[in-house]
Amino acid sequence: MGQQHDGAGHGHGGHPGEVRHDREFWEDRYRSAPQVWSGRPNPQLVDEVGDLAPGRALDVACGEGGDALWLAGRGWSVTAVDLARTALDRVEAAAAAAGPEVAARVRTERVDIATWDAGDGAYDLVTTHFLHLPPDVRAVAFARMARAVAPGGTLLVVAHHASDLRTTIGRPDLPELFFDPEDVVAALDPAAWDVPVAEARPRTATDPDGRAITIRDTVVRAVRRA
Repeated sequence: MGQQHDGAGHGHGGHPGEVRHDREFWEDRYRSAPQVWSGRPNPQLVDEVGDLAPGRALDVACGEGGDALWLAGRGWSVTAVDLARTALDRVEAAAAAAGPEVAARVRTERVDIATWDAGDGAYDLVTTHFLHLPPDVRAVAFARMARAVAPGGTLLVVAHHASDLRTTIGRPDLPELFFDPEDVVAALDPAAWDVPVAEARPRTATDPDGRAITIRDTVVRAVRRA
């Protein structure tokens, strides 16, 4: 769940019209192939947090760990969480392959962000990429992630924008799973947060027929006031 790069296929798994927020769905998705995602960090993560001093990071819906390993390689102590144990096993294997210094900075835990309490102010960075949940679950997840950010820390939420449904990239025809930057910002207390980035950011991707097209990511970077 979560980790994603757009190429010849969309990144949600299963039938294009089906996405479920349950463990069985995602375990089956990961078991369907030896590797589902690219293993590279998501470009918005690199762009938005590459200049931050390393600290404690929480990667929500970490997938196979491309983002978590990139952060660990830059000195972050990363807790990588996902709904699927199969995905976390791949994170651990990739961390071990990256060497003892990286492996020592990555801890995995199988959780459901809709019910898991990450703690108050435990992380300097909380990041999630392409976590698409039903609206009621999404609101709870945003609130939990925001609460886990320490004073002075950063929340980064990146997701597919609903405008992608009007392209040929192959998103599931489930508009309720997509959201605007404003939906993330609405979950944040304006007295407690600064929001330097809230946009539908364009990027180039390749659709299933091999054509280069423009898609958009919802990107929100917010900083909890110290």
